[in-house]
Amino acid sequence: MLAFIVEQSPLKPNNQQLSTTNSSNNSTSGNTLPFFSLNFVAAYTDLFNLNNYWMNKIANIFLLAILLLCNSVNAQGPATYSSADILSGLKKLNVLGSVLYFAAHPDDENTKLLAYLSKEKLYRTGYLSLTRGDGGQNLIGNEQGVELGLIRTQELLAARRIDGAEQFFSTAFDFGFSKSTEEALKIWGEEKVLANAVWVIRKFQPDIIITRFPEDSRAGHGHHSASAVIAREAFIAAADPKRFPEQFAFGVKPWQAKRILWNTFNFGGANTTSEDQFKMDIGGYNALLGKSYGEIAAQSRSQHKSQGFGVASTRGQSYEYFKTTLGSNPKTDLMDDVTTTWNRVEGGKAITAQVDAIIKNYSSAEPGKSVPALVTLYQSISKLKDGYWKEKKLAEVQQLIEACAGLYMEASTNQEYAVQGDSMPVNLNINNREDVKLSLVKTEIGNKEIAGKQDLEANKSFSFPTMLSVAPDNALSQPYWLVEPMQKGSFTVNDQTLIGKPQNDPAFEATFVISVNGQEITYKKPLLYKYTDPVKGELYEPLVILPAYRLEIPSPLNMMISGSGKTFTQEVKYIANKDIADVKIYENDKLLVDDTKGLKKGQYAVFSHPFDMSFYGNNAAGEYDMNLYQQPQKEAAKVLRKIQYDHIPNINYFSNAVVRNVLVDVKTVGKKIGYIKGAGDKVPEALAQMGYDVTFLDEKNIASGNLSQFDAIITGVRAYNIYDWLNTYHSLLMQYVENGGNLIVQYNTSNQIGPVKAKIGPYDFGISRTRITDENAAVKILQPEHQVLNFPNKITSKDFEGWIQERSIYHATNWDKHYETIFSMHDPGESDDEGSLITTKYGKGTFVYTGLVFFRELPAGVPGAYRLMANIIALNKSSK
Repeated sequence: MLAFIVEQSPLKPNNQQLSTTNSSNNSTSGNTLPFFSLNFVAAYTDLFNLNNYWMNKIANIFLLAILLLCNSVNAQGPATYSSADILSGLKKLNVLGSVLYFAAHPDDENTKLLAYLSKEKLYRTGYLSLTRGDGGQNLIGNEQGVELGLIRTQELLAARRIDGAEQFFSTAFDFGFSKSTEEALKIWGEEKVLANAVWVIRKFQPDIIITRFPEDSRAGHGHHSASAVIAREAFIAAADPKRFPEQFAFGVKPWQAKRILWNTFNFGGANTTSEDQFKMDIGGYNALLGKSYGEIAAQSRSQHKSQGFGVASTRGQSYEYFKTTLGSNPKTDLMDDVTTTWNRVEGGKAITAQVDAIIKNYSSAEPGKSVPALVTLYQSISKLKDGYWKEKKLAEVQQLIEACAGLYMEASTNQEYAVQGDSMPVNLNINNREDVKLSLVKTEIGNKEIAGKQDLEANKSFSFPTMLSVAPDNALSQPYWLVEPMQKGSFTVNDQTLIGKPQNDPAFEATFVISVNGQEITYKKPLLYKYTDPVKGELYEPLVILPAYRLEIPSPLNMMISGSGKTFTQEVKYIANKDIADVKIYENDKLLVDDTKGLKKGQYAVFSHPFDMSFYGNNAAGEYDMNLYQQPQKEAAKVLRKIQYDHIPNINYFSNAVVRNVLVDVKTVGKKIGYIKGAGDKVPEALAQMGYDVTFLDEKNIASGNLSQFDAIITGVRAYNIYDWLNTYHSLLMQYVENGGNLIVQYNTSNQIGPVKAKIGPYDFGISRTRITDENAAVKILQPEHQVLNFPNKITSKDFEGWIQERSIYHATNWDKHYETIFSMHDPGESDDEGSLITTKYGKGTFVYTGLVFFRELPAGVPGAYRLMANIIALNKSSK
């Protein structure tokens, strides 16, 4: 049997169409040489003040999409280099030093320091983020969990293309806010993540290591402090041949960095710097790049769009402070006592003079004249004893020869998807644009030689079209950390050589063997999907490998109401990606589809699977997952998901084909819901599944509409952070409540992250940073007789079972005496807090503010969350 996938469709309400606006599409992003790129700002998610950002925040999600479109970059295609880029790269040839920056999340890195180390000091600079940011919130869309981690991975890579650093990850999963180092290390698996960090250090061989955070509470987050613990332990373990010796079989060796330092900070009200610490000014101006490091860093930092981290450029002096954790203290330079010249390589002293001569004779108007000397340098370095810096500098010289020659090499296809067992057209293109004496020795792709010897005349394009066969067992384009089932706190990666990599290697690479002044040099270029958009122009995206056919499941989550007599038929459409002779689909060992007729490429068929309520036994509430397999209980079918944003490449990934059917004993009162969409919000789809009629509200229809028609108005997560206009219509919303309406406000962030300038409720209250991160934390019911716990559903402690990731975030604080509290809860070792849900009567209606994470629980199909939400919606209805 051939593998197949399922293409997941967005959730739709029952027999309704929710009108939504996608935040963006047709993303682009791409490659530049590490030493040719540019980037800002010391980051600290929970402390960094982004008031300027929020003051300028867009008024609605559609406008956000436009801004993303306007800010898109076509960086996925072949890189191009200016003469200034080349000169910067030539200078880097004489610098043999490396720095590894160490923290927990995308956005934690000090991008200004990375830019300075990479662009000014010309060190090989890397950032190891232990997690991919999976557990955060999403400003630009509704992706959560693994999908958000995929987005933030690409945002980090986009940032690194600007600031010039390289990107690495461990297998640690961002499980959400953690209040202790011990919790983070326990859930991640300390020894496993430590082994990851040791591997990256042994591969990267940094001369110094810098951590963003300390190991104590000043880090502000358990993940932050845990990253500092892992960094210190890895600094020691990487040099110990007795630690993780299994890694040595893969070519690494013990490595001792000179020192590890904590990059202290002064922001968010926390000042950990002092004048007895080592400090340096990183606020300089790079004339070759035409930007200060604050300007470069702002561009880099602003790639973190899913977190709303667009920032302004800075110019002028900017001091960074460092406290030594282990190793000797630096006195005059971070690299004190580290040899960063060719003197550190046996026989390398003569290389310095060669590089100096190339720089001295370099012509910015005619960079091609440097090619012969670069070839000689390449040959000289090739004769050195094998080692780390020989390998790195040979790669840099090779790239400089390509840049100086204006050599353009491209492998492209007009198809975004290639199919296992099928073939596709590809085109290899090469152009010698600088009239350097070059010849093509051969070019090949997929182990197939496409062209042999060919002189490359000046500025003449040579194209070599061919058909590329994709093997039936060619690996699908699945992010490597998602191939195996993950553990609770970490991804499972069984291939040691993949650890640390930010993403997969390209599905296919073309090889170009070029003769330059008699020296053969091999270049590899990724095969990319190339197309032209009528607005954006020429674009490139990654090529994706698909199985022979795919399935589409219109409704992967179905909520059914117990006792309603509701029946359900699951429809699945399967589409042929190539001509196939046989289709078999199983639910466990039950054959659902046996289509021996087969399908032609592009054809599809639909089958229906009736859902049997007896699975639940006597119509009792419960959950049933329909798992689809291509063979009985052997190989799970796959869901294809595609994520598109303009600032990053398209993301395609697979998950197991599971349809979740949840039978909930829930009663609802009221029908019409007005919903103001927030950021990263799937609550409206869940409300539609419950049977509510959901209408989206924006500034225009709130101002002109008849709000009294709605049984409840609900604001999405962080709506008051995003929309300044909510302040303008506060009195209108309060009038709606006073006249008998029900306004339900989901969480908004505190002023440290995004200012809530609007008055939210009828009486004053504040928003704290209090959160309950333990999803199993005990929930005390403070007012058992309150309507929110009794009508129309009886809420008990059982309704808080099965919650995911956390209980509640950004609790209310300092509330007016008119408000009532319903629940009390706390994380281990902390005191109770009652701010997860506050409510008050106002006139004939009700107002609610809640930090309870409905935005996570409802899309996950948690029954108790549905029941509690139904009661909150019914608060302005009579329980008599």
